[in-house]
Order: sequence, then structure tokens, then C-alpha cells
Amino acid sequence: MKLARVHVTEFQSVRDSGTFEIGDITCLVGKNESGKTAILQALYRLHPYIESHGRYSVTDDYPRWDVEDYRLAVEAQRRAPARVARAEFALEADDRQAVEAVAGPGALRGASLAIAKGYDNVLRFECAVDEDAVFRHVVAQHALPQDAAAQLAGAATIADALAILGRAEPTEPVRRLAAILREVQFRRGFGAYVAEAVLAPRLPRFLYFDEYYQMQGRANIEALQTRIAEGRLQPSDYPLLGLIHRARLKIEDLLDPARTRDLKNRLEGAGNHLTRQIVRYWSQNKHLQLRFDVRPARRDDPEGMRAGTNLWSEVYDAKHMVTTELGSRSRGFVWFFSFLSWYGDVQREKQNVVILLDEPGLSLHPRAQEDLLRYFESEVKGHHQLLYSTHSPFMVDSRRFDRVRIVQDLGIDTDEPLEAEAGGTRVLAALADASPDSLSPLEGALAHDIARSLFAAPNTLAVEGIADLFYLEAMSALLTEKGRPGLSKQWTVTPAGGAGKLPAFAALASLRESVDRGGRQQREQRNLAVLMDLQQADPQAVENLFKKQLLAQCRVLTFADFTWGKEADVEDMFDVDFYLRLVNEAYRLQETSPLHALGLAPGGRVVKRLESHFAQHPLPYNQAFRRERAARHFAENLSQLSPAISAATFARFETLFEQLNRML
Repeated sequence: MKLARVHVTEFQSVRDSGTFEIGDITCLVGKNESGKTAILQALYRLHPYIESHGRYSVTDDYPRWDVEDYRLAVEAQRRAPARVARAEFALEADDRQAVEAVAGPGALRGASLAIAKGYDNVLRFECAVDEDAVFRHVVAQHALPQDAAAQLAGAATIADALAILGRAEPTEPVRRLAAILREVQFRRGFGAYVAEAVLAPRLPRFLYFDEYYQMQGRANIEALQTRIAEGRLQPSDYPLLGLIHRARLKIEDLLDPARTRDLKNRLEGAGNHLTRQIVRYWSQNKHLQLRFDVRPARRDDPEGMRAGTNLWSEVYDAKHMVTTELGSRSRGFVWFFSFLSWYGDVQREKQNVVILLDEPGLSLHPRAQEDLLRYFESEVKGHHQLLYSTHSPFMVDSRRFDRVRIVQDLGIDTDEPLEAEAGGTRVLAALADASPDSLSPLEGALAHDIARSLFAAPNTLAVEGIADLFYLEAMSALLTEKGRPGLSKQWTVTPAGGAGKLPAFAALASLRESVDRGGRQQREQRNLAVLMDLQQADPQAVENLFKKQLLAQCRVLTFADFTWGKEADVEDMFDVDFYLRLVNEAYRLQETSPLHALGLAPGGRVVKRLESHFAQHPLPYNQAFRRERAARHFAENLSQLSPAISAATFARFETLFEQLNRML
């Protein structure tokens, strides 16, 4: 089963997160103190990999602003203990088969299993089943006496069925069925029985990892053994145990002096495996080699390691020919190595987990953060679901904004006073609803991607703004789905930031530095095209591109070329009524004051007409009209909106894409 959606309430900074969707890889983005860690911690303690961590504390976790009111209300029985987290899992084919094997075909009424837990720390299951169908199936699986079977067909409740069985001849099938029904009665229904007896063992646990789960580079084996026996492992112990398990060793094996050579060989093998992974995904230094040693304690060893047996982790740098203790390497490297050790053990054991990473790029260089994203995509995706938090633009894949959920604390992100109920952390799927500060990592990611594409992409299509990018990519995807020409993937679409910036952009983007086989720097021409909005002031900007020989005339297109008007923006490629629908929905105007074409000034670009309209009739809460908001709404709701797109609109975009693709 796969995690589908999550809801967190009344936990630390979270009053009500709202329900948000989870995919294979989900990225929680927000500024510091927005509540990202609170969301992950609430989810982790719902069903944790380390079972002892699965408790919520009113004292430590309930929102501080009204914890005493909450305590009094619970003590006076005016309210039940608050639910903290609810997670819904989508059932897969093997899950449904497991249910049917116990409860019979058609037992499930839904396709999901939900779990929830609150401050009473009782894990509750929700699973919709056909109670009557399950009852009939369970009864049919037991060879009961005919009279008992006939009477059970008319039983209205589990209690009635148990009473009937109590009067029947106590055969072995009767006793087995009665035992099952008593368990169902205890669990309060067949839904809970199916959930807890069949699906619960298949339920993934949440594995949480942050900077505290980092190996120290050394450990006393006897002390580690004691912590295991007493159930008080330290966070740094888990990746170390992962390393030991990867070497297919047990703790007691490390205490056997007769196996010194074998131990070193096995640890060396584990080290070589981790070295290959690190070299593959750690572009900062490809010359590192991990080494491990087990030896008796010495008098000059650190305190706490002067008796018994010690395990040492070291890193050999072949480039500088120096060996250093693991713990003395950069925090980013130690984090990366520790995560690989623990996660590698999870993979080897085929453990069913959803991985939660809190700020995984916190100590990593920007390039190393990109390496980590590559690791997520190559090694984690497809094996385990991943939910991670970040405020770094380098930890956001600018090609996959659909994976992003914005975490925003409404109490600190507004200058206006809010009621207590309206504040707290929210998780937003719609980017248009987020504050500028919350969106800054996404803007940074996009800017980084733009800079990288500017100097690396062989085929660059320059557009004026981000709205153009959203519309072009979305319409290309729709046309491709229909088997019609879309924009070739060879194009890298790059917003330049307005028509006035296009000449400078073209000057930079049209040439790139390269190195020939002799090691000499040379400049080579790149494939650049420009697609721009066109208004009356812009022809001069277009003409300048030709005059300065930055671009051939045939490589500059305008949206007016495809709308057959004197001027046009990308929005004019759509029918007016459809675009107004986007604006209505993006700004939630449909229920209050929906826009209609007849209400706008006639003629000209639709964006200009809207700007004039909103100057006279301001948007609610004095919002500024931004083209990007409607564009994001379009891209994020494509499946629902596509049926309303006209054939003429599809034809205009198809013609545009065909002409651009001929330039490749």
C-alpha cells in the first residue's frame, strides 16, 4: 500500500494543516519556523519505525497558546482527546488479495486504509467493508452443523451469532468461528477486524532521519550492546547498526577475537560497497575510500572507550593521501554517509517504510544537494516513498513543482491580526495561495535552473515570463496526449523577465564557451529562439534583435503571429471566456463577483483589459492581479480544465509548436 494523503491537527505550531496529497517523492517547502518539522514529527509518531517513539505528549506537543484550555476541557469531558495525525493509504492489488483471502471477494467497499492517533496514543484503523458479506464468507469457511448454520443466517448482530454458537454442538469449527467472532466483537466490527488483523501487518512504518542520526565515527561495542539490551539506543547508533548489518554481522561477532581477520574482511566489503555509492553520488570528491577497523581498546583511546572492543570508521582521501576519522569530515559528508548506511540496511532487509527526511540538505554544499536529489530519484524512488522538508532552492527539482507542498505559518506570514483559530501552520498544494516568502525556495530553484540552462542548454527557447512557461508546457502535454505535435523536449524554455531584457539575454545565451581537444577555449554558436508577447511598444525591441545581429529574423516569434491580431500575449491564444474562467477560479471570484467578457472593455489584449477592470473594481482583500496566478492554476488543474479548451486554441498552439520544432 502507498501513502496517499495526510492531515495533522493540534500539534505544536499546527492548528489544522489541511489534508494534502503525497506522491512517490513529496517536498515540503517553507521558510524557517514555518512548521515543516512539526508536520514530519506528527506523521512519524503516528506509526514510527522505532516503536518507542510513537507517543504524543500534551505537555510537549499541544499548541502552547491554549494548552491549558484544552486540558481543562478534556478533564471536564467537554471534548475528547485531540486527534493529531491521520494518514490514508491506497490499497494495491496484493493488499486487496490479502483481504479477500480472509474476508472473501467483494468484502472491501473502498480502496484505502486510514490510520489515526491522538493524545490518548491509541492507533485507530479505518477500513470500509461490507459487514454482511464478510460475515457470510467467514461463516461459510466453517463446516457448521446444519441447524446452527441456518440460524446464523438470520443473526442481526455479532452478539446474536455468538449466542447461537453457544447453543450449538461444540465442534471444532464452532469453536474456531466463535473465537473469530469474539475477536471481531472486541475490535468493534468486521471493518476494524480486517484492518487490524489483515492490513495492519502490511502497513508501512515511518522512518525519520535528521542531523541527529549521524555516526560518530567510533563506538565501544560493549557499550552499544548494553544500550541495545536496555532499549535506549542513541540516534547515532542506528546508522552504525546499519553498517554492521550490511557486513552481515551481529554485535556479538565483533567481540570474538578469534575472528579478527574475518571481521575486517567483512567490514572492508561493506565499506567498499558504501564507497561505490558515495563516489557515484558525491561529486565533491571522487577520491574517497571508507575503511573500518575493530580492535581492542587502548589506554590512549577516548574516554568511554578504554576497555573492551572498539569500532573505528575512517575515510582515506587518495588525492591527498591522508586518513581522517569519519567524525572529523564535513557535516554534510557525515550526514550523507550515515543516511546511506541506515537506508542501505532498510533496503537489504526489504523493510516496508515511508522515509521522512527533515532538512536533508542543511549541511550540504549546493552541488552536493543536487547529488542528493539524484540519489533520491535513482535509488529511493520506486522502492520507498519519500517525504522531505527544505528551505533550500537547490533541494527543489524545478522540473517537478508538482511534488512541492508549501508549508506556511499563517500567524507569522501576515501583518494582519488573526484569530487563534485562523493561525498556525497550513500545508498548501496550490502555489498561488502561498506568501512570497514561502515561495522563495521555488523562485530560487527556478532561477538556478534558468542560470544553468542559460549556459548549458544546446536549444534555448526564450520567453518573457513564467506565465508563458506554464502555458507552453501544459498545452504541449495536452497535445502530446492527443497524439498531436507538442513542443519538442529538445527545447529548454527559459523566462527572460520581459521584452526589454531579451536583447541582453540573447547576447549571453546565443554564445557559449567550450574547450577543444587541445585544451583551448573557443566560443560556439548555440541554437536560440525567442517567443515573445507583442504590444505596440515591442516592435522596436524585436527589431533591435535583428539589427544587432543577435538573432535571425526567422528565429523571433510573437504570439500575435498565431492570433492574427496586432498585439497579443500568451493568454490571447485562449478563448476569452476560458481565460476568464481561469482568473475566476484562481482568485475564487465565481461565488462572489465572477468575471464575464461583457463586463470588460472591448478590444485589445485580454490581460490589459483585466488590468483596467481591476483598477476600477479591485480584487478581494486588495490583491494584485498577477498573470502567473492564473497560469499556475491552469497547470495545476489541467485534467479538469482541458475539456473546456476549444479546438481553435489547440490549433493555435499546435501551429506554434510545429514552427518552433522546425528550428531544431
